[in-house]
Amino acid sequence: MSWRSIDIPITELCIDTVLRSGQSFRWKRSGPLEYSCAIHGRIITLKQDPTKLYYRAIFPPAVNNESTASVPIPLISRTASDLEEFELQETQRFLRHYLNLEPNLGELYAQWSEKDKNFAKKAPKFHGVRILKQDAWETLVGFICSSCNNIKRISQMMDKLCANYGPLIGHIGDVPYYDMPSPAALVNPRVETHLRELGFGYRAAYLFQTAQMISREEDGWLDSLRNPENPVFGHKASPAGQMLPEGREGYRNAHAALVELQGVGAKVADCVCLFGLGWGEAVPVDTHVWQIAQRDYGFGRGKHKSLTKATYDAVANYFRQLWGKEAGWAHSVLFTADLKTFAEKAAANIVKSEEILDSVKAETNDNTATVSIKEETIVHDNGNADNFALGVSDIIARTSSIQDEIKHEPEEDIMNSNTAEGKDENAVLKREISEVAAHIMSNKRTANGHVKQERIDVKTELVERVVKRRRSDRLRR
Repeated sequence: MSWRSIDIPITELCIDTVLRSGQSFRWKRSGPLEYSCAIHGRIITLKQDPTKLYYRAIFPPAVNNESTASVPIPLISRTASDLEEFELQETQRFLRHYLNLEPNLGELYAQWSEKDKNFAKKAPKFHGVRILKQDAWETLVGFICSSCNNIKRISQMMDKLCANYGPLIGHIGDVPYYDMPSPAALVNPRVETHLRELGFGYRAAYLFQTAQMISREEDGWLDSLRNPENPVFGHKASPAGQMLPEGREGYRNAHAALVELQGVGAKVADCVCLFGLGWGEAVPVDTHVWQIAQRDYGFGRGKHKSLTKATYDAVANYFRQLWGKEAGWAHSVLFTADLKTFAEKAAANIVKSEEILDSVKAETNDNTATVSIKEETIVHDNGNADNFALGVSDIIARTSSIQDEIKHEPEEDIMNSNTAEGKDENAVLKREISEVAAHIMSNKRTANGHVKQERIDVKTELVERVVKRRRSDRLRR
């Protein structure tokens, strides 16, 4: 199909940021500056220039009922050109919904800046950050996979899940694109074992058990938890109630329902509420956000010295009071700005040096994993500098999260690494760190340019205590 366009400046939507920021895990690079995904029963490809978003779509021969598309694609008996025109117009309507294009981002930034000097200082340099309106089931699956994980590996897991259990929508070249499997596709007892074979580790049990729980609910149960102001595509919006410091009643009810599912704790529930159910006041608080709260907003003193459940609630409530019912959106802008600033600092430090050899080494024993990285980065290659900085940040954030989780895990929910499942999880965690390091190295260039050696040593206790069957993480307790 031919390209069509939507008039929207890159300051209002930057797909390179939004599609790679950890909201969604299924968009792939399919060409120079192009992203593609099998979504809503079709393959959508996006690209943009400073003033327009371009899109095109590939449809399967007929609607596949296993797709998670919210609205069926009508089959109409008209000419091929009429059908193509209808499909492109319907795709544009879906994209305007999915990319959440209705709010004026400049006005939102101005509102948040007026309330928050720190936001006013940092955010203006990082335009185009939007919160996607995603399918709730896809978001839930993605963030169950996010436990002790990184974006690259979560994306790989989602690819494997769709390729093995989802409907084939079509191809771009020789690359197949699969849509999300439904919960019903994951309830066979064989699924858990198969997912473990595919490298999902302990997350396999969470996905299988959660799919069973949702399949036992009435049809549409997960979408019934949505913010009525942000309904599924094709449905009419309605008021969502009074905003309170702890969020609206519907948000609190949705959060409480989600943490009853396997593999869903407070942070994962907030991610699903924000990115999949349209509750803008949901503020996921992870190690990185906790660092921002300490550095820029005065947390870390008095009774909030560590990230306990009480501190988690206090940080989220503070941001809700500060930014209002779109606090999660404002928080995501700051989160993105913080990571981008880290990347810029790394790039700025890359000066005059000879080209060097690089190496990655992973050493492990019973309870320690060490990764040493010598990285080559080209001064004029901003994308490469970003890859290096964000990769290192990913390792550091991930190892800090593991330490935090293990440290606070109650005795009755821990297990020794000598058990079969403990060894399985240990291997996953060790391999994961090595994969991140190797990914950083794979992004190096050999073009002429100034380079500098960077060395990062990451150490973390990984395996002495690993969760066996957590219905929720420590933030619920």
